[in-house]
Amino acid sequence: MTDLAAFAREKGVKYFMISYTDLFGAQRAKLVPASAIAEMQAGGAGFAGFATHLDLTPAHPDMLAVPDAPSVIQLPWKKDVAWVASNCVMEGADLAQAPRNVLARLIAEAAEMGLEVKTGVEPEFFLLTPDGLSISDAADTAAKPCYDQQAVMRRYDVIAEICDYMLELGWEPYQNDHEDANGQFEMNWKYDGAMASADKHSFFKFMVKSVAEKHGLRATFMPKPIQGLTGNGCHAHISVWDTKTGRNAFADDTKELGLSDSGRAFLGGIMKHASALAVITNPTVNSYKRINAPRTLSGATWAPNTVTWTGNNRTHMVRVPGPGRFELRLPDGAVNPYLLQAVIIAAGLSGLKTNADPGPRHDIDMYAEGHKIEGAPKLPLNLLDAIRAYDADPGLKAAMGEEFSAGYLKLKMQEWNAFVNHFSHWERDNTLDI
Repeated sequence: MTDLAAFAREKGVKYFMISYTDLFGAQRAKLVPASAIAEMQAGGAGFAGFATHLDLTPAHPDMLAVPDAPSVIQLPWKKDVAWVASNCVMEGADLAQAPRNVLARLIAEAAEMGLEVKTGVEPEFFLLTPDGLSISDAADTAAKPCYDQQAVMRRYDVIAEICDYMLELGWEPYQNDHEDANGQFEMNWKYDGAMASADKHSFFKFMVKSVAEKHGLRATFMPKPIQGLTGNGCHAHISVWDTKTGRNAFADDTKELGLSDSGRAFLGGIMKHASALAVITNPTVNSYKRINAPRTLSGATWAPNTVTWTGNNRTHMVRVPGPGRFELRLPDGAVNPYLLQAVIIAAGLSGLKTNADPGPRHDIDMYAEGHKIEGAPKLPLNLLDAIRAYDADPGLKAAMGEEFSAGYLKLKMQEWNAFVNHFSHWERDNTLDI
């Protein structure tokens, strides 16, 4: 265990951000002086859970965020502050609905089966003007801006600073690029165990926003921030490893696409629960403007709308780009980093336990010929459909935890009701003179 007080003395840290992520993916923290961190490491920092997106009331006792010391990261851009992920506890027990606790329980379940799930995530983001209304680079106007070297160099100061920090932190970043939408970028680092990936994903979002603000910009991971442009995805590359042998349990060169029988079963679980897990991988009203979008300016949305899988073909929900792993292309930038990992494990383990069949592989261009596939489920059209699909999947709800599922559905339904109660300009434009 890392002694956080000793860490502070060694690194010159003056303050710790004791951080947790709530059900909606919002990052919450208290800034604690190093002189008090030993007490906080032992007992946790107190929070009123009702004040954040958790299914709690003002009458609930204090929720304690207990630092998970090995997750500590000294802020590369502000060395006197360190960030540390924490686990939420109430009255001496783990708060079952807290996202990091949900993930920890599922990691433990996989470990009991002799398995470790490893993932790499690919979060996309836009760099906007401070008011969030426009792309920050007025010259970034190409119809096909993906990999545009001029555009990425105009944002070199921001992208290179973030990448330098990832190098400093030992994340092993390996590529950065301008993505398919004007003003959009993606940065990649090496895959890791599910909890480490979730912590890095959470910190990455905090880091990108902080560095963007430092440069007078605003970074957003919103799924569809600009109408007509490609949305922000958060693709996840998934593999499962045998903890006894250290080998990739998904890899088998004798099988189709190099995916082992257990890999197919894990994939089968993802396919079986896809419509239900969408409420977690695509958690906002805006999410469904990305996965059900018309053709964008670049010519393709790069997002799925049907539950299908394929080989190395980016037009499907899942692709198998090489032996021993597959890529889930459904999640978007709004996904909760901990719940993303949790629902992948929950659905995948369900598939392993039932030897689930992923169904037929399709290699067509789904954007041009998707209408030719019969019987493949469509992904939810909106957040309400996604909520209902999750609620109708008792297996996935149980795997994610009944307390978590009840709280998540309750708060998501409140979010949907708030949306439909909102009076929009569209209504006035289309019905004022009816």
